[in-house]
Amino acid sequence: MKKAVNRLLLTTGIIVSTLSFTMNANAALPFFSSDKEEIPSLAPMLQEATPAIVSISVEGTQVSRQRVPEMFRHFFGGQNEQVQERPFKGLGSGVIIDAEKGYVVTNNHVVDNADEITVMLTDGRELKAKKLGADEQSDIALLQIDSEKLKALPLANSDKLRVGDFVVAIGNPFGLSQTVTSGIVSALGRSGLNIGGYEDFIQTDAAINRGNSGGALVNLRGELVGINTAIFGPNGGNVGIGFAIPSNMMKSLVDQIIEFGEVRRGLLGILGQDVDAGLSEAMNLEVNKGAFVSEVSPDSAADKGGIESGDIITHINGRIVDSFQELRAKISSMGAGAEVELTLLRKGKSKKVKVTLGDAGAAVVAAREIHPALEGATLADGTTERGNKGVEISELDARSPAARFGLQEGDIIVGVNRNRINNVAELRRQMEDAEGVIALNVQRGKSSLYLVIR
Repeated sequence: MKKAVNRLLLTTGIIVSTLSFTMNANAALPFFSSDKEEIPSLAPMLQEATPAIVSISVEGTQVSRQRVPEMFRHFFGGQNEQVQERPFKGLGSGVIIDAEKGYVVTNNHVVDNADEITVMLTDGRELKAKKLGADEQSDIALLQIDSEKLKALPLANSDKLRVGDFVVAIGNPFGLSQTVTSGIVSALGRSGLNIGGYEDFIQTDAAINRGNSGGALVNLRGELVGINTAIFGPNGGNVGIGFAIPSNMMKSLVDQIIEFGEVRRGLLGILGQDVDAGLSEAMNLEVNKGAFVSEVSPDSAADKGGIESGDIITHINGRIVDSFQELRAKISSMGAGAEVELTLLRKGKSKKVKVTLGDAGAAVVAAREIHPALEGATLADGTTERGNKGVEISELDARSPAARFGLQEGDIIVGVNRNRINNVAELRRQMEDAEGVIALNVQRGKSSLYLVIR
């Protein structure tokens, strides 16, 4: 049976899985019950934490587009594509992180394409929610509800998590109601799962199932350490391997959404790869983990901070970096302008440098948010070989509508219907104002061409 990594699908959890401990009966722990028998219990902590975990229901319309071969277009009124709209409903989970302002965090895939979002509290209240912003690449979305007597979950410093720490997952799987399961932190800094653009997951064996998307992973103090996001296993079922977005990463992204309405990623300006045994042996390195810097972009944050090609980045803000992917995820979740301390290994000697991150572009967005014909492309502010600003196709699905219209990864869009554009925001405005046929002026290397979208 084939194993797969799955985003948690949208269904909702009372199943309680408790933890057995051998411990001092007088130990002052937050999960310790105070009855006469002094039986260890998670109930006191959960009584405080669970009101902050909500169920989310969504309704919307899913639009699918299929290109019609020219020989069959007369069957479809001469149209070159067939558009189908299908209504959908789904359920997921969320976490209240600010009771006064009504902020609720969930996964982007829970509320993506939703026309109507309803948040259901544990006391039975149902509230309409407004989507303030989202980041598809890290799978985070921020909602807002308007109500009194909300309960928020305090945030923990996820950088202090250790493998072996006890954690509790709370969510709403399988259309039930709130479900609580317990386990430990199995691993930290997980990446390479291909379920998101930026991966730096907490791995846990606390049972997580379909519908826990956006739910909470909490420590035994009842503090939020992660947002449950994905599971690994056959047919999407729980096999004790689940993944959560660390609370520090979530908070950084949410703060940017609150301030700017979108995520403005930090940019270090390096290319590289993981340090592994093969690379370590080939280059006679003294470490087997870390992020190897193969190239430093001129005038980038890394260049200004003194980072050189051949350096190995081993720590970020004092925390160990195991891979280039982990470094990339941590840097990208920090906002442009953030100050970061990096520990380098250069020619066998350790060195610390401080860098101020550049702006990766307010602009790393899924192109389908701008126009359906561009679905499958990821856009970012870019620059042509001649130094002109535009919008870069940073990633592209080869089977997508954007690819079928002729776009290629690395293309720079510099104009729409002969109107010059310099960034994603301008592309969005031009595409919104355009009607009918749209001509994109694209710079591909040293060549200039027009691609027509109908």
